[in-house]
Amino acid sequence: MQLKPYPISTYLQRVKIALHYLLPQLAITRAAGWLAEQKWGIVTHFIIKLFAKQYKVDLSEAAKTEPSDYATFNEFFIRELKEGARPINNELNTLCLPADGKVSESGEISDDRLLQAKGHHFTLATLLANDEEMAAKFKNGTFITTYLSPSDYHRVHMPYDATLRKMIYVPGELYSVNPFLAEHVPNLFARNERVICEFDTAFGPMIQILVGATITASMSTVWAGVINPPRADEVVIWNYDTDGEKAIRLQKGEEMGAFRLGSTVINLFPKGKINLNPALIAGTKTRMGEELGKVITH
Repeated sequence: MQLKPYPISTYLQRVKIALHYLLPQLAITRAAGWLAEQKWGIVTHFIIKLFAKQYKVDLSEAAKTEPSDYATFNEFFIRELKEGARPINNELNTLCLPADGKVSESGEISDDRLLQAKGHHFTLATLLANDEEMAAKFKNGTFITTYLSPSDYHRVHMPYDATLRKMIYVPGELYSVNPFLAEHVPNLFARNERVICEFDTAFGPMIQILVGATITASMSTVWAGVINPPRADEVVIWNYDTDGEKAIRLQKGEEMGAFRLGSTVINLFPKGKINLNPALIAGTKTRMGEELGKVITH
């Protein structure tokens, strides 16, 4: 019996996936990070102008509106927005979206399993660096994964008033996190480098995770600065005081971190604490500050 050949598109997809496994991710990412920090004057400004045109970046909403306003590509990439460009939803018991981007997936955590993309799941434990105690807090809870494309604003903000309890740096792969790869690389978000931030809120614990990717040269937080590079070879944990003057308290809508070249944000909420905005289905565009969901108050 003669086997039916696959369509050419299927072979091209397989080649594309294989290339992502074979690429020297760290070397490419380090090179991108170095290039993005160079001050090359008109060359840098020309690159920024081309990038903005290619990816339809709306510089009119940025605090600095001209390519020549930025000394490096990274300065442009983590550009601040004008005051009021992203109004924060300040309704009582309402959470706001942490980033501009697009919903990859959202919904309920099934026991300890989260949906990555159609046909692919990963577990809380693997995502949270095998911290079983932390993972138990979010069993059967709620999650939302937001993908930031190259055109998006790349600062990340707080969904709700919170106090920082713990931060974990997890070394890992640097696969691209675009929707195509999310559909084809198993355990993508649990394999990639990431920074896990655990917060205390009025409704209980909340997790916000910054996930690294190819060419994501670094991730930073407002309390610790740039986390990587340098890249540690093992998991690194920081614990923080949650009381007193040393406590790190952030308000809803306040900046908490940034990506130097794009990636993904994952938010986790405990069981029975949050009703997600039903409009936030896979593929929905997100704007930082708009409604993420409501705290369940009864």
